[in-house]
Amino acid sequence: MSNGHDLAPSRAAIDAKLRKILSDVLGLAADDVAAFDADTGLFGHLPELDSMAVAGLLTEMEDQLDIIIEDDDVDGEMLETYGGLLAFAEAKAVEA
Repeated sequence: MSNGHDLAPSRAAIDAKLRKILSDVLGLAADDVAAFDADTGLFGHLPELDSMAVAGLLTEMEDQLDIIIEDDDVDGEMLETYGGLLAFAEAKAVEA
């Protein structure tokens, strides 16, 4: 039996945390973030998510999701859509 500590967080848990991080860091209404789907554009689509906000977003993701994001992990694709960012966060959580 697993003690639960060696399992990666569920997709739903990561999704919920990621939505809260986006809301908090970017100052977006929780209702707006709740409506994001996999194809919702982020970087280049949300004026709140500029290059300065990306650093805060990634730092908060590291803290809240207990992951480490290397500089070479960050590319336009992972920040382009909510689905891309969620997939990235899930992959990192599995590595942790």
